[in-house]
Amino acid sequence: MFRSLHMKLVLIMLLMITSLMAVVGAFLTTSVSNFYINSFYEQITDVFGEDNADFYLSLCSAAEQETPADGIQDILAANAGRLGIDYRTRNYYILDGRTGVFLTGSDEPGGAELSYDTPNLLSALNGEVGDKSDATADYMDVAVPIAGGGNSFIVYIKDNRETVSDLNSQLFLLIMQALVIGLLISLLLSFLLSKAMVSSIEKLTLGAERVADGDFSSKIDVESTDEIGILTNTFNEMADVLQSTLAAVENERNKLDTLFLHMTDGVVAFDHAGALIHCNPAATEMLGRSIEGCTYDDLFAEVYPFQQMLSLQRPNFAESQQTVGERTLELYLARFSDDADGGVLIVLHDVTEQHRNEERRKEFVANVSHELRTPLTNVRSYAETLRDSDGISKETAHSFLDIIIGETDRMTHIVQDLLTLSRLDSGRGEFSMARFPFADAIESVCRANALEAKRHSHQLTCGDLSGLPLIMGDRGRLEQVMMNVLGNAIKYTPDGGHIRVSAGSEGECVWMEVSDDGIGIPPEDRDRIFDRFYRVDKARSREHGGTGLGLSIAREIVARHHGTIALADHEGPGTTVRLSLPIVQPD
Repeated sequence: MFRSLHMKLVLIMLLMITSLMAVVGAFLTTSVSNFYINSFYEQITDVFGEDNADFYLSLCSAAEQETPADGIQDILAANAGRLGIDYRTRNYYILDGRTGVFLTGSDEPGGAELSYDTPNLLSALNGEVGDKSDATADYMDVAVPIAGGGNSFIVYIKDNRETVSDLNSQLFLLIMQALVIGLLISLLLSFLLSKAMVSSIEKLTLGAERVADGDFSSKIDVESTDEIGILTNTFNEMADVLQSTLAAVENERNKLDTLFLHMTDGVVAFDHAGALIHCNPAATEMLGRSIEGCTYDDLFAEVYPFQQMLSLQRPNFAESQQTVGERTLELYLARFSDDADGGVLIVLHDVTEQHRNEERRKEFVANVSHELRTPLTNVRSYAETLRDSDGISKETAHSFLDIIIGETDRMTHIVQDLLTLSRLDSGRGEFSMARFPFADAIESVCRANALEAKRHSHQLTCGDLSGLPLIMGDRGRLEQVMMNVLGNAIKYTPDGGHIRVSAGSEGECVWMEVSDDGIGIPPEDRDRIFDRFYRVDKARSREHGGTGLGLSIAREIVARHHGTIALADHEGPGTTVRLSLPIVQPD
């Protein structure tokens, strides 16, 4: 019933009138009560205030007489009109100033009418005027202490607020009558107003339904210049813009279809259930088969699981490679929508020729490195001969020749490292696989570096190596990796540092960690330290004789052992490198 806009407008109008009358009623009731309370205290203050001190002094004089209570009563009775005493709702009482016992008054109080625990009466018993108002109480009172001739009395004036209650009852009756009349009037007006508004909205609804059905030619007549008329004009303009936009979208879709049809990269799209929804001819050619009717699992399940792809959030994507015959395909997989019904888009790029060029480049580096060894050896021989000649100052000759020899040694190391990498890249690196104690290899590397660590005043410690199993691998190559990692820790840790070697086993793997408190590696360089020729600090690396190839060689050796070498989480300054190897190598 209340889903209709017509009924909602009527209900809103009725609620508005009801709320308004409730607020007005509460305001009037509160105002009347406050006015009556303020009038009471202002009237009493005028009689007992400083401007009418004679009245108070006359009461004090009466307290000195032989019958003080009667004298005070006579004065109060004579001023009953000024005090507003009506002997019905407002009365005065004369109490004993020490005990508060009722002595006389305009009315004999009942048990509940005169309470001795009111704040004002308690103030008067303490010798202070009690004239504090309390809007929450059902009475109003003032207690004035009177003293004279050693006698102490309290003049207590109390109003039971019956007049205020009567006024509020009359106001409530008037408000209820006004509310009923207002509701009848608002009901009639709201029906007329809502009918005028809803008719225009119904026309807009019919127009929206026609637009939803694809009819953009029908226009809605504008019958007013108010907000509804502005909305109608806006709706007509929106229909025109929507028609133009849909035409533009159709044009762009045709462009994309043409692009997908003729682009060299393959494009394949699947819906949220893994069913094929689009593929271009390039994808069909690269995959070497007809993929019409195929699902994601039929084509790319081994590359990347479909459910994992659906769990990715944009703009994240996945990369992978797939070999199809002699082709090497590079795949980029991503969701094309984060909605629940979004699917997966895959772009296929043929990198076969790039891989061939990479192989040629690696072979070229190997050939160049090999050819450089002979001239470098000759340079070293001539440098040593020159150092022994008498043609120049011996001291100067030695200084220059030492530099030449040092650089020659460094270049020789680079060539040797390049040759090592070339052999590993081409798969020609020879590995002597055998079972050996993993703990013995670690102890051997630690002993070999102990003297160098001591020369730098390092504290080199090795953790508990007991319980480590025998592993399958090339011990010499793996010790080369350990030497490189531990040597870097010694070289790049300032003198007096701490280096710790620890190891253990987890499941089918063993691991070794080398931790130091040295210069560390900045976050932006952590992903590249295993790249060839990459140095975090080139000047410092050359100072220590680094070539930038040690970690690259280490990574290749570890990869050939089906293991991993990477930076581990490290607290505080320094670096932790973790080497992990399988205990048994695959066949």
